[in-house]
Amino acid sequence: MTTAMKEAKPSLGEVKVQISKIIDLVIRPNADRIDREGEFPSENLKALGEAGWNSILLPKELGGLALDYFAYGLVVREIAKACPSTALVYTMNIGATLIIYGYGNEDQWHRWLKPLREGKIGTIANSERATGGQHWLSESRAKYTDGGYLLNFEKSFATSSGYANFYVVQTRSPKSEVYSDLSYFIVDAKQDGIETGTWDALGVRGNHSSPISLNNIFVDQRDLIGEEGTGKRIVENSNAYIFGLGCAWTGTAIGIFNEAVAFAAKASGKHQVVRNQLASAKILIDSLCAWQNDIASRLNNWYQSGQPLPDELRTTLFEFKVHASETANQVAQISMDVAGGFGYKKGTLERLYRDSRAGIVMGPSNNLARELIGKQIVGIDTSLWPEKNEQ
Repeated sequence: MTTAMKEAKPSLGEVKVQISKIIDLVIRPNADRIDREGEFPSENLKALGEAGWNSILLPKELGGLALDYFAYGLVVREIAKACPSTALVYTMNIGATLIIYGYGNEDQWHRWLKPLREGKIGTIANSERATGGQHWLSESRAKYTDGGYLLNFEKSFATSSGYANFYVVQTRSPKSEVYSDLSYFIVDAKQDGIETGTWDALGVRGNHSSPISLNNIFVDQRDLIGEEGTGKRIVENSNAYIFGLGCAWTGTAIGIFNEAVAFAAKASGKHQVVRNQLASAKILIDSLCAWQNDIASRLNNWYQSGQPLPDELRTTLFEFKVHASETANQVAQISMDVAGGFGYKKGTLERLYRDSRAGIVMGPSNNLARELIGKQIVGIDTSLWPEKNEQ
């Protein structure tokens, strides 16, 4: 993690103007079709990549924009207003790129990160059925083979499965005896032996978070990220995707709110109860936006420090994700009340209403996140790692 955030950068106002052009020309016009047909937002990601947004936090020598967490959060939020599916795919791509940039080497940077400017994308594959919502735990294990490693296991949910150009995969190290002995690998998505499931969901129908099976997949030694066992440190310091999830659900809430306001301005806004509901929604959204900026400032400071992510800041990220996803659902309910039967009909508000439901269960699920938050409140150890050795 070197100089990406030290270079001169455009103002947030300029960032918003620039990203809005792609949203208005490409992302928003595609949103309903992506939902209706369950289509992966390839065109959206290609447009974002060619303009540099898929490399937003990377240095310019790698084709990045060298921007910071303020800009990243704003971009995710703006995308989510129009298409939450695209925002989630985008968020997981940024998470994958930061793992490679933060813990990989120059060879990996040039082979996997530079092509992002061509519209290529990556994603993270962590979740396993056996460990459920604790997506940072793995029962699977890599095995040694000539020149590298062999991977044989399934990941239960992987955003962009079947469409990403590479997967950043977490698994137990070959000689692992404890859950915390993890390693990360970069897997080329073109390899034979990668099978992906179908994605037919209630909402965010374009993000394709289906299972992915790795069957005798070879990973060259050069695509081990860091050293064996580095995975524990990566898990404990990874934050871009959790922050991005909070920003995505904040943007979803704003998108829903804007639809409700447009309806109220034409019809129901003359009723006091409707105005009160809209006011309640706006208060929730404004508080989230302010909190997003505060967290972005703290993440920028952390990034520059080179220190491990503090437990307190990690907990704050969980809190932000929980509150943002639940606010999106509260605003969705308010908006249905405001629009009545018109909002329930197939259309933008109905689509965003369905999309908002995903935030509650998306890892870490809100119930699991609350448990981690609660442990810190009462002074119980918040370690992510079980103490017992593998049986």
